[in-house]
Amino acid sequence: MSHDLIGALGQRLQALDGLALHRTRRIAQTPCAPRVRVDGRDMLAFCSNDYLGLASHPRVIEALREGASRYGAGSGASHLISGHSQAHAALEERLAQFMQPHIPQARALYFCTGYMANLAMLGALGGADAALFSESLNHASLIDGARLSRSAVQVYAHGDVAQLAALLRASTATTKLVVTDSVFSMDGDLAPLPALLQLCEEHGAWLLVDDAHGFGMLGQNGRGVLEHFQLSSPNLVYMGTLGKAAGVAGAFVAAHETVVEWLVQRARPYIYTTAAPPALAHALLTSLDIIDSVEGMARRAHLQRLITQLRQELVLSRWQHLPSTTAIQPVQIGRNDEALRAAAALCASGFWVPAIRPPTVPDGTARLRVTLSAAHSDDDLAQLVRAINALEGTI
Repeated sequence: MSHDLIGALGQRLQALDGLALHRTRRIAQTPCAPRVRVDGRDMLAFCSNDYLGLASHPRVIEALREGASRYGAGSGASHLISGHSQAHAALEERLAQFMQPHIPQARALYFCTGYMANLAMLGALGGADAALFSESLNHASLIDGARLSRSAVQVYAHGDVAQLAALLRASTATTKLVVTDSVFSMDGDLAPLPALLQLCEEHGAWLLVDDAHGFGMLGQNGRGVLEHFQLSSPNLVYMGTLGKAAGVAGAFVAAHETVVEWLVQRARPYIYTTAAPPALAHALLTSLDIIDSVEGMARRAHLQRLITQLRQELVLSRWQHLPSTTAIQPVQIGRNDEALRAAAALCASGFWVPAIRPPTVPDGTARLRVTLSAAHSDDDLAQLVRAINALEGTI
């Protein structure tokens, strides 16, 4: 019997093409910045998560160079073997201090990626005796972590605090975990964290918060969504990424020191992987210095002005500008093919704005995902606004 494995996969790829769901990669030939060279063309980019413009900051680049000179190119082993360097230890101590106002007796743990951090905290804190309550619009890493945790998973509707309260009241599980994004990566809106935390404290549940798109950007001092809402609780388990607003790579989990020690002992994605290069951790110390400085405050203030400018000047009649107050500013179009045509038209005019389609977003909600950075100028944004306003009637 013949098994045409390659042919079967090819047919499935053709099906993606027919649904306008095939994805392609572009090759960036210059550093992450608003003005980039992509596939041989100069473009104005509104697609990265470099919210504070630190990915190409001279001080961060110099710190990375210094870190490589001091610690070498790689760590050589997992953290629990020999890969835990002085740079990693210094970064974790700095992050713990940074988050201390919001997490009593905070300790931090550095991970190679945010995806790994989410798998780690869900896997280590969940289990067969746990009930996990997951927000319906959670990031794929949280969904996968929930599946791998062996917990009984219940999904509550987006932002539906009443439904979550009913689920928690009905649960008899020994361990309860409520899991949510803070800033939803495709809509840009915020989870109702004060209400969620109150429920968790009432029901003896952990609140696991993925603040990938809030850390460094939200709060007066850039401490993220917890500072934005002025929250503090030992029930919080907080994940922040360091490759977005912090401009480098990796992620961290901050929680009560007992929680973090449990992760060190039981989180498989932490235990069984080679530690990130120490040079990255060394560079991130400089990123944190900038985030927690007058310069960081100025960058966040400029970013907020850009958000306000976009919301005031983008005028749409058929497409929908979703109600976001963050750097993620989606323009919902609807059909996959129409979103692709809109992105292609912008690309032809020199703007790099991605079309986001299912399964990343629900069917019928394909969109342009505009992301703003403090490195954008007022004129950069004005050019984009004019282009999108003119485009809507032609697609």
